[in-house]
Amino acid sequence: MERRTFIKSATLLAAAGVSSIAGAEGEAPVGGEKARVKRYRPLGKTGIKMSDISFGAGRLTSAALVLRAVDRGMNYFDTAPDYGPSEDFIGEALRKMKARDKIHLVSKFCQPVSYQPGKSHLQVGSKKQDYIAAVENSLKRMGTDYLDAVFVHAMGEGKELDQEKNRLLDPEMLSATEALKKAGKVRALAVSSHGPNNMETLLLEAVRSGHYDFIMPAFNFLKFPKVPEVLKEAKTRDVGVVAMKVLAGTRESGMKFDPGQFEQSAFKWALHHPEVSGLVITIQSAQDLDNYLPASGQPFTAADQRVLDQYAALHGADYCRTGCGDCLQACEQGVDVAAILRYQMYFENYGDEKRAMLSYAALERNAGLCAGCEDDACTSACGYGLPVSRKLRAAHRLLTL
Repeated sequence: MERRTFIKSATLLAAAGVSSIAGAEGEAPVGGEKARVKRYRPLGKTGIKMSDISFGAGRLTSAALVLRAVDRGMNYFDTAPDYGPSEDFIGEALRKMKARDKIHLVSKFCQPVSYQPGKSHLQVGSKKQDYIAAVENSLKRMGTDYLDAVFVHAMGEGKELDQEKNRLLDPEMLSATEALKKAGKVRALAVSSHGPNNMETLLLEAVRSGHYDFIMPAFNFLKFPKVPEVLKEAKTRDVGVVAMKVLAGTRESGMKFDPGQFEQSAFKWALHHPEVSGLVITIQSAQDLDNYLPASGQPFTAADQRVLDQYAALHGADYCRTGCGDCLQACEQGVDVAAILRYQMYFENYGDEKRAMLSYAALERNAGLCAGCEDDACTSACGYGLPVSRKLRAAHRLLTL
């Protein structure tokens, strides 16, 4: 539900002593002028200067929305073959815009099928030509000659670290990337991870490998203890960083903010880290642009911190930190706790019910095994106080087809 806005009300904020962002710094100018991107940042050594708030094209609804975003200064668009008709809509927008060099396009090494964990993204065993074909098909759908970057996407979905490292450094993929770069069809190689397994380890491996030009980790104010180490190493090696999942799930219950207020505070928190070039957020409406872009180029303030503190107080003990993994070894049944809680979040907070249920159905060992479990070891293992066993049972009821 990163794309949703909150109900307009300042009552709870007033009680907490937090002022509304409406009328404060970062607001669009008075008189009807729309907020727009105000800052562009270099993305490592790629030569790209990306809009600090950039367009995530998952569940994209129209080409017109892309054109609106470009008109308001967004120049970095993140898509994928398995994002439904996203690449087709971007292609339509490019034809109308007739200025490919105005934007940076990134896509993924994957198949144009509905998202399936460990299946839609190209895996170890794929051949060089499979990777090349994936990019060439993306180019055809978008009607362009090149991608500014292609991602090895969603590292850490698999439990086995060695197998994931093999995908990260797959010689077939690296050879395909080199060929695509020489042909002028790809300009940079990137990697992303939102866990749930070994996110920091895999991204650190990517940074140190010398093969990747930038990374995209899940990173937000609910703290990922090991991510700062990855960011520091990336900065040292001039590897760019694009943040995602910056809204920490975005739950509505109990939150009474002006539209865009919480989101803008969360964005500014991520962007005040000097290692972060920009962030990607799913855009599904013009209202999203109105709510999000006032944060562009703005400083992170004490008022923003109070907004985030309030959110953390309400929801911090119910949000599974991507890539943490503390609970995974505690379950004797081998239930993939982190993956299940992520699918529950997709269903409840992102409004992506179909993807959540299909992903859950594909698990070999799901939370149905938790029904008769009297051992609360998974809950005890969580360093953030989540009621893990209770959440797993609730997730099973929610996600079972």
